[in-house]
Amino acid sequence: MSGKEAQLTQLLRPTVESMGYLLWGIELISPGKRPTVRLYIEAEAGVTVDDCAQVSHQVSGVLDVEDPIKGEYTLEVSSPGVDRLLFDSHQYSPFIGEMVDIRLRLPVEGRRRFKGTLMAVDSESVVMAIDEREFTLPLRSVDRARAHPRLEISQGKQ
Repeated sequence: MSGKEAQLTQLLRPTVESMGYLLWGIELISPGKRPTVRLYIEAEAGVTVDDCAQVSHQVSGVLDVEDPIKGEYTLEVSSPGVDRLLFDSHQYSPFIGEMVDIRLRLPVEGRRRFKGTLMAVDSESVVMAIDEREFTLPLRSVDRARAHPRLEISQGKQ
């Protein structure tokens, strides 16, 4: 997480949580001149489009008053979805045994991209199995991580 993303998380978490949602994570995407602030929110009952709109309205007010991003930007609020980004070490644990994609800022064994099975996680690192080989990756070097859980599809009677 970048310094600006951490600042935005600290600024916006109280607002999101006071509305009854969990702030899953924040991405700051800067394509060209107009950056995008993307918030991912979670709730036990799931997240609807109306939930996203309500959070967007409240968060927009906080951003207007605090002005942490100079100039124009786009604000997006979304559910993390099934193949969700992972922002904190505690978010990895439910996905042990599942496929994950991890991109690092600094290479490990000459690689920056890893796609494999998540084997373990602690506050310092994640362990992935790729082609029957294990890699230990430092969490502080993770640029982006995404979980791809297996979805069980039940076959109805015909």
